[in-house]
Amino acid sequence: MYEYFLGQVTDVTPGYVVIEVSGIGYKVLTANPYRYQVGAAAVKMYIHQAVSENGMSLFGFFDADEKALFEKLLGVSGIGPKSALAILANNDHAGLIQAINQENATYLTSFPGVGKKTAQQIVLDLKGKLNDLNVDVTGQTALDVDAPAVDGALADALAALEALGYSKADVKKVTKKLETFSQTQGADTNTLLSEGLRLLMKK
Repeated sequence: MYEYFLGQVTDVTPGYVVIEVSGIGYKVLTANPYRYQVGAAAVKMYIHQAVSENGMSLFGFFDADEKALFEKLLGVSGIGPKSALAILANNDHAGLIQAINQENATYLTSFPGVGKKTAQQIVLDLKGKLNDLNVDVTGQTALDVDAPAVDGALADALAALEALGYSKADVKKVTKKLETFSQTQGADTNTLLSEGLRLLMKK
């Protein structure tokens, strides 16, 4: 139904953003809400609408190719919207496609909600079928985020990791490293979330 929204982001939370279009605020789930900035100039957000027995949800993407990658993942048996979103939260979309093409199931099982069987299904369904996507990872980090103080930024990043489906135990394992990273780098929420995802992919 929706292709994209052109509007202003009015709220950013660990799990979603609110984008206002013509006076209406839409709650949109995104892989990394902290790419967006409250009160910034109008943004173009590509939209996927999912309808289930629990209602309707909107998922937002930086560009059309990111949306297309999400929809390709949704076509895999065993992958729901939350799992697909968690996979996209990792900045390295080119690496994801490479892992699929190289049948690297171990890499794929590092995402929340993806077991060995689902990883094999992803490879079976998508190997060689994603090369036409113009995957540009700069979309994840190109926007400057007006982040709160580091302590608040760290708390938001940890909450965002849990919102993506990582367990409290897994998040706790990387918290100390993220604390050290934030103290030495003075990082904002967007950077801390990216670093947290990198650490979780290595565990």
